[in-house]
Amino acid sequence: MKVTLGVSNRHVHLTEETYKKLFGNQPLNPVKYLGQPGQFASDKFVTIKNGDRKIDRVRVLGPFRKYNQVEISKTDSYVLKVNPPVRNSGDVKDSEPITLASESAEVFLNEGCIIANRHIHMTKEEAIEYGFMGKEKVSIKIEGEKSGVLNDVYVRIADNSSFELHLDTDDGNAFGLKTGDEIEII
Repeated sequence: MKVTLGVSNRHVHLTEETYKKLFGNQPLNPVKYLGQPGQFASDKFVTIKNGDRKIDRVRVLGPFRKYNQVEISKTDSYVLKVNPPVRNSGDVKDSEPITLASESAEVFLNEGCIIANRHIHMTKEEAIEYGFMGKEKVSIKIEGEKSGVLNDVYVRIADNSSFELHLDTDDGNAFGLKTGDEIEII
């Protein structure tokens, strides 16, 4: 079976409280809706920092969440000199600390920086149709000039989701992939 790919660049998810510390009463405006229902890339950016190491213009995604989460790639971790764990989204307990900065404020997060696990989003109905229970790992087969197999791709089942594979930029670049490519689940 095939699934559409979404390659995910570094980004942050913020609580409303953290957002207001960084941006005050400025609205969080969508500029592009993403593949998952209700999720959007906003018009706001932060700088992520570790001491004097930083990456500028990291996009804030919406809507607000109940936790702060900074998703970076392994390559980004070398730039920042941090060692975030590879985790499922939302699993930020005891993850890497990081500082976020806007033009007017800085917020230090005691935890929240992760490298996101490879994962496939699907609804309960799609899981039943395709024979998945959720939280299991599958493999994907990549065809093309830089073909190969990626293992340990988590299946994530949620009511408000769209059937889509998410890889970070390191995985996407390693196989010459781009958002919208069709990938085979094996």
